[in-house]
Amino acid sequence: MHLFFRALVYVTRKIPTMSQSNGCTMSKERQESHKKMMMSPLAHSDTEVFSIIKKEKHKQIYGLELIASENFTSRAVLEAIGSCLTNKYSKGFPGQSYYYGGLEYNDELETLCQRRALETFGLDSQKWGVNVRPYSGSPANFAVYTAVVGPHGRIMGLDVPDGGHLSHGYMRNEKKISATSMFFETMPYKVNPETGYIDYDKLQENAQLFHPHLIIAGTTCYSRNLDYARLRQIADENGAYLMGDMAHIGGLVAAGVVPSPFEHCDLVTTTTHKSLRGCRGGLIFYRKGTRSVDSKGKETLYNLEFLINQAVFPGLQGGPHNNAIAGVAVALNQAMTPEFKAYQQQVLANCQALSSALIDLGYQIVTGGSDNHLILLDLRNKGTDGGQAEKVLQACAISCNKSNCLGAKSDSLPNGLRFGTPALTSRGLIEEDFKKVAEFIHRGIELNLEVQRSLDSKATLKEFLQALARGEKFQQQVAEIRAEVEAFAGQFPMPGLPEL
Repeated sequence: MHLFFRALVYVTRKIPTMSQSNGCTMSKERQESHKKMMMSPLAHSDTEVFSIIKKEKHKQIYGLELIASENFTSRAVLEAIGSCLTNKYSKGFPGQSYYYGGLEYNDELETLCQRRALETFGLDSQKWGVNVRPYSGSPANFAVYTAVVGPHGRIMGLDVPDGGHLSHGYMRNEKKISATSMFFETMPYKVNPETGYIDYDKLQENAQLFHPHLIIAGTTCYSRNLDYARLRQIADENGAYLMGDMAHIGGLVAAGVVPSPFEHCDLVTTTTHKSLRGCRGGLIFYRKGTRSVDSKGKETLYNLEFLINQAVFPGLQGGPHNNAIAGVAVALNQAMTPEFKAYQQQVLANCQALSSALIDLGYQIVTGGSDNHLILLDLRNKGTDGGQAEKVLQACAISCNKSNCLGAKSDSLPNGLRFGTPALTSRGLIEEDFKKVAEFIHRGIELNLEVQRSLDSKATLKEFLQALARGEKFQQQVAEIRAEVEAFAGQFPMPGLPEL
């Protein structure tokens, strides 16, 4: 006990009292040190993180970014998401009672973002509403399922190997991969294995057996426009909601250069960072007013506003990311400009140019071309797979992603590559530039085939990569292609903050 009190006295003497620290528990020296920490720029505050960011920025400037779901956002958007709005936490919705006070400017911001979202897509606020709070596209989709389908309700979406998204449901060999398939009952629809186009007749036939509560009109790796009218017909035959997921094509829809899902869908979701070119976020649009009228003239009204808002908060999310809502609002404002429409027209033109150039070089494009911002390259006629080709192109400073296409035997052996044009179009590339991009891709794939020929036909991806890394001749070719790619890419300006 005696030792305990001696220790207590010792510890107490080490803790400064209010009087010892001029009325504050933090000494003046500590206060100054803390102030310096809070005001120090990233380059000084955390050199490790700053170094990683600088390396990523260098890669983006001197590489060719062809991942269809990526883009380069504007300086204004980056400034908004890095603003003091990061500090504010809010719950509830504008005009309602909040859990926290001091949210008058959050109200103003969220209302502005909602108004701009409707204006961007030409929607009447009497007929449509929007929730701007989802953290990204997948949470937006899950909120819709929670709102209108419910546990174990039935959903039909395009199968992942056929170009659908994981958030639309996915099962493989009876194993439920996607959370959508874990919590809801999902049945995929497919593309025609010969043409690569969605088989709407088979979808209609299966829907009559499955009786879905919701049909999803959305894709992540499909290069053709969707037949929203046909999907609406199938949904009506089954009393189902039709949800459009325009995550990839949101910017194209905003510019009016591809068909809009709003004419036929009950709900529409989107991410905000892909072709819409904003920051990471999600939007859920929902219809208002009359849903249907029966033979006796009785109206059934939509109740989607309440259901969607409740699903987002408090159902699935806590406080919204107010800085992200600001970034989305800025991006939406930019999406209503003539410059943005011209940009989206160029995205389509560049995709056509890339597709045509690759076809001229002897490659097969699924469906023979594209109506939107992406193409799917079928590598089967080249005798290689997307996994190997992706790695070689990456080594050559070309970013794309492996993908399944028609006839893929497994997810581990993808037989194609997906390319998209939004990001490089944001940097100012036009059709002639994408012909040069096609040549770089071709040289990378030719190198891939050369490495492959040096190995046993049963070589694994690991063995392939080892051969690529250890072969002096192969490394020399990689270095040559990479140097040319970097010199080419470095000519084009990079949007964003120059200091990061």
